[in-house]
Amino acid sequence: MKNLNLNYSAIKTIGLSILISVFFTSCDGQVKKNTALLKIAPEQLKVHEDNIVLRAETLPEFLSNPNEQDYQGNQISGVVRTVFQDKNGNLWFGTQNGLCRYNSQGLDYFDITDKDGKSITVYVIVEDKSGAIWIGYGGGIAKYDGAYFTNYYEKDILIKSGLWSMVADKNGLLWIGTTQGVYTFNGEVFTHFEIPEGKADPTRGVSTSRMVHSIMEDSTGRMWFGTNGGAYIYDGTVLTNISEKDGLRSNFVNSIIEDRDGNFYISTAHSGLFFYNGDTLTNITDAILGADTGIETLLEDQKGTIWFGSKGRGLYSYDGKDFTTYQIEESTTGPATFQIYEDQQERLWFVGFGGAYRYENGNFVNITRNGPW
Repeated sequence: MKNLNLNYSAIKTIGLSILISVFFTSCDGQVKKNTALLKIAPEQLKVHEDNIVLRAETLPEFLSNPNEQDYQGNQISGVVRTVFQDKNGNLWFGTQNGLCRYNSQGLDYFDITDKDGKSITVYVIVEDKSGAIWIGYGGGIAKYDGAYFTNYYEKDILIKSGLWSMVADKNGLLWIGTTQGVYTFNGEVFTHFEIPEGKADPTRGVSTSRMVHSIMEDSTGRMWFGTNGGAYIYDGTVLTNISEKDGLRSNFVNSIIEDRDGNFYISTAHSGLFFYNGDTLTNITDAILGADTGIETLLEDQKGTIWFGSKGRGLYSYDGKDFTTYQIEESTTGPATFQIYEDQQERLWFVGFGGAYRYENGNFVNITRNGPW
């Protein structure tokens, strides 16, 4: 692999909104950078959950298709962007209609709003090592401590850039992917993390040259970033790029996961799914999908099976040798799946346009406000 090495200097807090970068080229041609970065403190707004909670049964029906008038099962939301189960067993859903949580008390919605008081779309939900739940949405992030939601707003990082991905690493540091790059957040200040610029994808409704579609921490503590310039790996000192020059065939990377054997799967927006063993890249979907099919979300389940959704709304699993194709009976085209998720009961969830589904006993079950939970 040809590596792009960026050596990061120690970051110091400074008092001005300035990013200072000094580039130089070493004798071996590697690009190195010494950087002093501003740490930006966001605005905060704290509210108790009792002041914003809404019981599901008090809300109007959410339709899977707003153009149809007939009863559609009272969906959790017409569009579910993400699902997450915390260590206490609570199920959280990020939707086009905001945030909701299911537990033994039932289904609750939380009326979280952005800086302008408008309803939000939740893109990602994670839990840090302290048990705090972090909600990433268009225009901000919120932290739930079990009683209070603390909303964090920053006009340039979150509101103008737009949050797209987020992960809490093993140390509790939050990594945030936006349309304008990566930032870290320690609960007090945002710090910019520089990643080289790629290209905007003209086939997508939202795309920029600095787009960060996904972030993942591997078993060794390295951070992986899916960008429009390929995949990037940060080991704490060096930033390494995997892209078309290495055989990726498309620099538009959607998702990255690590399997139980320490290998990686990299999904691309236009050229299928790649297997990466740390040395070589192999496209594994050409035979079943063709060379130009985009792959979206990825998951390895507890049995070691890889699940993924294609841009054409197909759902597939891969056991290392064979592929299986799945179809949700309620739809002739299958779901447009934003996320595939496995909960603590080893149940598989598929969420996206049309609501939430769970795969049980060989069938896809539509999970509505009324369950089955």
